[in-house]
Amino acid sequence: MYPYLNIGPVHLGMFGLLLWLAAVAGTIVLHKNFVRNGVDADALNVVALVVVAGVIGAKMWHELQNLHELKLALHYIASPGWHHPLNVVLGFLQWFRDGFAWFGGMFAGIAVLIMQGEGARFKGPGWKSIEDPGPIPGARVGAIRMLDLAAPAAAIGYGIGRLGCLLSGDGDYGINTTLPWGVHMAKDALVPPTPPNALVQPTPIYELLFSLVLFWLLWQLAKRPKPVGWLTGLYLVLAGIGRFLVEFVRINPKLYFHNTMSNAQVAAIASAIAGLVVMGIAQARHAAWTPELVADPHT
Repeated sequence: MYPYLNIGPVHLGMFGLLLWLAAVAGTIVLHKNFVRNGVDADALNVVALVVVAGVIGAKMWHELQNLHELKLALHYIASPGWHHPLNVVLGFLQWFRDGFAWFGGMFAGIAVLIMQGEGARFKGPGWKSIEDPGPIPGARVGAIRMLDLAAPAAAIGYGIGRLGCLLSGDGDYGINTTLPWGVHMAKDALVPPTPPNALVQPTPIYELLFSLVLFWLLWQLAKRPKPVGWLTGLYLVLAGIGRFLVEFVRINPKLYFHNTMSNAQVAAIASAIAGLVVMGIAQARHAAWTPELVADPHT
């Protein structure tokens, strides 16, 4: 693995580089979706806010899973004392660069998308006012429709971001394997394999391939009118299923149901169930609001 890209004296972290690339890909996909749906919104601003919120949410989710370790980490960060603010800041940045949980990022991203969807203007033929009630009680059409539009971008962005996890050796890889496509982790990986020279399952590659298929499916389905919220629900279902399955060959500890399921698998089940509920509500309210797509000669 290659945690850093070394260009002379410059050392670029691969996780950050791939996160940037994921944001670029997501921005392009979201922009194209905005164009073909006649949406008056800046895809770059939308993605930038989602990335910032997602990183913070992912870090919070990861840290709140173990409050004792969080307390120790904060104590270590503050140990130089406030008379040495630079040391405190450097300690915080070092702590913040590792340890992120996808579901925390997903929920934070969803919240930000909903807030931005409240103000988006949907101009295509047949679009109704964003003041109309949406498919989810308490949410307006604009907020939920923004989630639908962002679903393909989220799929491809997640897959690319997972490559950053693999290259940086941050512990997202799988269990030991003898398969010909097994990989060696970097000697300075955050969570070294056992033994250190063992081949391990390249689970981020599996997630990348799954995400590309999910992106293609969502992109194709979005070419035809769907009940508002239906694509969001489908994304939650399929993303949850994909994460649930990959956890069987990942190194994450099994903490629940007599040590048979990881924290991510429990969250994945919740995601799939929530997705089914959203799809059901969206389908039931389909007659209330059905948008028409704007023809885009470039898609």
